Amino acid sequence: MLSAQAGVRLRTATRVDAAAMAEIYNQGIEDRVATFETSARSTEQMAGWFEAGAPIVVAEVDGEVAGFAAAFAYSDRCCYAGIYEFSVYVHRNWRGQKVGEAAMGALIDAVHSAGGWKLLSRIFVENSASRALMAKVGFKEIGVHEKHGKLDGVWRDCVIVERLIAENIS
Repeated sequence: MLSAQAGVRLRTATRVDAAAMAEIYNQGIEDRVATFETSARSTEQMAGWFEAGAPIVVAEVDGEVAGFAAAFAYSDRCCYAGIYEFSVYVHRNWRGQKVGEAAMGALIDAVHSAGGWKLLSRIFVENSASRALMAKVGFKEIGVHEKHGKLDGVWRDCVIVERLIAENIS
């Protein structure tokens, strides 16, 4: 088990968590603030995330999965080994209650343990809550991908965030 924070129990995710993760991810799709995806994910699709062997953590509150964070290899090119692209999603009922912060702390630790030296992601520019969370857990905004993709027929820009995990840089 990973460490707990602010009443949140953190642990490594398992395939058993796929249904709860799909529910939370699908809320992100419905809300149109966190992903370009428009089609709901099934439990089986989320279970496929575990095949990559990448770090995935869940944050539980009162025994229920309240959020999760996952990191995947940025590229299969050897020069990018140790760089992970991540996502973090929190159930609507738990947003703004430090679940995302706890999940990100656990993910950073898990990526560090896996030998990772850098985490990065993209956030819709108008998603101020996610941008504030990333700043709080040590990420820097390093640029903007303009017109990075269309969502519901509208071009959306994304802020690029990254965090170096200094102990693993040699």
